[in-house]
Amino acid sequence: MIGGLFVAYGIIVTLIGIFDSRAEIDKAEGVRINLWAGLSMLVFGLLMLLWQWLRPADPPAPNEQPPGS
Repeated sequence: MIGGLFVAYGIIVTLIGIFDSRAEIDKAEGVRINLWAGLSMLVFGLLMLLWQWLRPADPPAPNEQPPGS
């Protein structure tokens, strides 16, 4: 779930970074910070989704007895 959110936000921030104005780039001292942050979020989210796909979490084992018995 969190990996998917990182991917979604990474795509949005990357697109904002691609279309940054010159004033926004100058405000960040010449660094396209939105582009780099978005790409980092996108890569992190994709790694989290890959991890979940390769090693899915095991569901919890059901209890043998109901609680309080």
